[in-house]
Amino acid sequence: MASIDALIISADNALRTLAGAVHAARPSPAEHLDQAPLSDEERRLAGSLMRVNHVGEVCAQALYQAQALTSHAPTAREHMAEAAREESDHLAWTRQRLAELGARPSALNALWYGGAFMMGLAAGRVGDRVSLGFVVETERQVEQHLAGHLDRLPAADTRSRAIVAQMRDDERHHAEMAAAQGAAAMPLAVRWTMRAAARVMTLTAHRI
Repeated sequence: MASIDALIISADNALRTLAGAVHAARPSPAEHLDQAPLSDEERRLAGSLMRVNHVGEVCAQALYQAQALTSHAPTAREHMAEAAREESDHLAWTRQRLAELGARPSALNALWYGGAFMMGLAAGRVGDRVSLGFVVETERQVEQHLAGHLDRLPAADTRSRAIVAQMRDDERHHAEMAAAQGAAAMPLAVRWTMRAAARVMTLTAHRI
């Protein structure tokens, strides 16, 4: 029965993620910031970058849901659940910012979610240490990706920059927590494969 309940919860999370029905538990870091005027070019760039970040959060929801389903140790499941809650904040923040910028979410979000869910299941079935190691490597790559976006976002777009900065800090914390629980190091080939997959997603979501 517990497994059935977990599957129902996971399916509900997928539907809410893809429908944009996720609400943040924490206020947006941009909540009290005024938006300086942006040129059309700056607005388009910010919209594209925030769409990529929103896709990343869609994938994060899928990964954590899949890994929670396959975790054996209660501590590992608790970590996945806690991280997923913070990623829900990111998901809501980035979707709100997309709307403010007049940009749309990726048209391929269902594809991104499904692919990330399968990756999470595969990592989780190998074992908790590998699953946690997958979290560490994923979050470190995402942290680097977000740092790059902070370099690329228009200086005047303080609202997007505040959101991305908080997301970067949260991702670093998720990686540190997973590492502290005995995460296994990912082989170089796995890390390269993850980077290649992330690159394909980033380039595609920037436009579609």
